[in-house]
Amino acid sequence: QVHVVESGGGLVESGGSLRLSCAASGSTVSMARMGWFRQAPGKEREFVASISRRGTYYGDSVKGRFTIGRDNAKNTVYLQMNSLKLEDTAVYYCAAQRSLATGYDYWGQGTQVTVSP
Repeated sequence: QVHVVESGGGLVESGGSLRLSCAASGSTVSMARMGWFRQAPGKEREFVASISRRGTYYGDSVKGRFTIGRDNAKNTVYLQMNSLKLEDTAVYYCAAQRSLATGYDYWGQGTQVTVSP
Protein backbone atom coordinates (compact mmCIF):
# COMPACT_ATOMS: atom_id res chain seq x y z
CA GLN A 1 0.00 0.00 0.00
CA VAL A 2 1.26 3.44 -0.91
CA HIS A 3 1.58 6.05 1.79
CA VAL A 4 2.01 9.73 1.05
CA VAL A 5 3.51 11.84 3.79
CA GLU A 6 4.12 15.58 3.75
CA SER A 7 6.55 17.50 5.93
CA GLY A 8 7.95 20.99 6.28
CA GLY A 9 4.90 23.05 7.12
CA GLY A 10 4.92 25.71 9.79
CA LEU A 11 4.64 29.39 10.60
CA VAL A 12 6.44 31.97 8.48
CA GLU A 13 6.26 35.73 8.14
CA SER A 14 4.88 37.38 5.07
CA GLY A 15 7.56 37.61 2.41
CA GLY A 16 9.42 34.63 3.80
CA SER A 17 10.12 31.20 2.39
CA LEU A 18 9.23 27.65 3.27
CA ARG A 19 9.99 24.29 1.69
CA LEU A 20 7.59 21.39 1.78
CA SER A 21 8.58 17.80 1.10
CA CYS A 22 6.52 14.76 0.25
CA ALA A 23 7.40 11.10 0.03
CA ALA A 24 5.31 8.37 -1.54
CA SER A 25 6.43 5.10 -0.02
CA GLY A 26 5.33 1.54 -0.59
CA SER A 27 5.37 1.59 -4.37
CA THR A 28 7.76 -0.39 -6.51
CA VAL A 29 7.28 1.92 -9.46
CA SER A 30 7.79 5.62 -9.89
CA MET A 31 4.65 7.71 -9.72
CA ALA A 32 3.71 9.23 -13.06
CA ARG A 33 2.75 12.55 -11.54
CA MET A 34 2.99 14.15 -8.15
CA GLY A 35 1.30 17.31 -7.15
CA TRP A 36 0.45 19.78 -4.44
CA PHE A 37 -2.94 21.14 -3.54
CA ARG A 38 -4.06 23.41 -0.74
CA GLN A 39 -7.22 24.22 1.12
CA ALA A 40 -7.82 27.30 3.21
CA PRO A 41 -10.61 27.49 5.81
CA GLY A 42 -13.97 27.97 4.15
CA LYS A 43 -12.55 27.56 0.66
CA GLU A 44 -12.43 24.78 -1.89
CA ARG A 45 -9.31 22.78 -2.51
CA GLU A 46 -7.01 24.58 -4.94
CA PHE A 47 -4.41 23.22 -7.33
CA VAL A 48 -0.92 24.50 -6.52
CA ALA A 49 1.59 22.64 -8.68
CA SER A 50 2.33 19.33 -10.34
CA ILE A 51 5.25 17.59 -11.98
CA SER A 52 5.46 14.71 -14.46
CA ARG A 53 7.42 13.77 -17.56
CA ARG A 54 5.20 16.22 -19.42
CA GLY A 55 6.52 19.09 -17.36
CA THR A 56 5.64 21.27 -14.43
CA TYR A 57 2.42 23.19 -13.96
CA TYR A 58 1.43 25.86 -11.48
CA GLY A 59 -1.74 27.48 -10.29
CA ASP A 60 -2.04 31.12 -11.31
CA SER A 61 -1.83 32.35 -7.74
CA VAL A 62 1.62 30.83 -7.15
CA LYS A 63 3.34 31.22 -10.51
CA GLY A 64 6.71 32.87 -10.19
CA ARG A 65 6.84 32.31 -6.43
CA PHE A 66 6.62 28.53 -5.96
CA THR A 67 8.83 25.85 -7.51
CA ILE A 68 8.12 22.14 -7.64
CA GLY A 69 10.79 19.50 -8.08
CA ARG A 70 11.14 15.77 -7.57
CA ASP A 71 13.49 12.87 -7.08
CA ASN A 72 12.05 10.10 -9.25
CA ALA A 73 14.18 7.38 -7.76
CA LYS A 74 12.82 8.12 -4.30
CA ASN A 75 9.25 9.06 -5.27
CA THR A 76 9.69 12.32 -3.45
CA VAL A 77 8.62 15.79 -4.41
CA TYR A 78 9.27 19.17 -2.86
CA LEU A 79 7.62 22.56 -3.06
CA GLN A 80 9.81 25.60 -2.59
CA MET A 81 7.63 28.52 -1.59
CA ASN A 82 9.06 32.02 -1.77
CA SER A 83 7.58 35.49 -1.28
CA LEU A 84 4.82 34.00 0.83
CA LYS A 85 1.63 35.99 1.26
CA LEU A 86 -1.09 35.91 3.88
CA GLU A 87 -3.39 34.28 1.35
CA ASP A 88 -1.01 31.32 1.05
CA THR A 89 -2.14 30.20 4.49
CA ALA A 90 -3.73 26.77 4.07
CA VAL A 91 -3.34 23.07 4.62
CA TYR A 92 -1.11 21.77 1.84
CA TYR A 93 -1.72 18.29 0.50
CA CYS A 94 0.57 16.12 -1.57
CA ALA A 95 -0.89 13.70 -4.08
CA ALA A 96 0.54 10.96 -6.26
CA GLN A 97 -0.74 9.55 -9.51
CA ARG A 98 0.24 6.14 -10.89
CA SER A 99 -0.76 6.82 -14.46
CA LEU A 100 -1.20 10.01 -16.45
CA ALA A 101 -4.42 8.51 -17.77
CA THR A 102 -6.12 8.59 -14.40
CA GLY A 103 -6.61 11.00 -11.55
CA TYR A 104 -4.59 11.22 -8.36
CA ASP A 105 -4.63 7.89 -6.55
CA TYR A 106 -2.98 8.68 -3.24
CA TRP A 107 -3.22 11.65 -0.90
CA GLY A 108 -1.34 12.70 2.16
CA GLN A 109 -2.84 13.95 5.41
CA GLY A 110 -1.74 17.50 4.80
CA THR A 111 0.62 19.93 6.45
CA GLN A 112 -0.34 23.35 7.78
CA VAL A 113 1.30 26.45 6.38
CA THR A 114 0.54 29.69 8.17
CA VAL A 115 1.78 33.04 6.92
CA SER A 116 1.75 35.84 9.49
CA PRO A 117 1.80 39.61 8.88
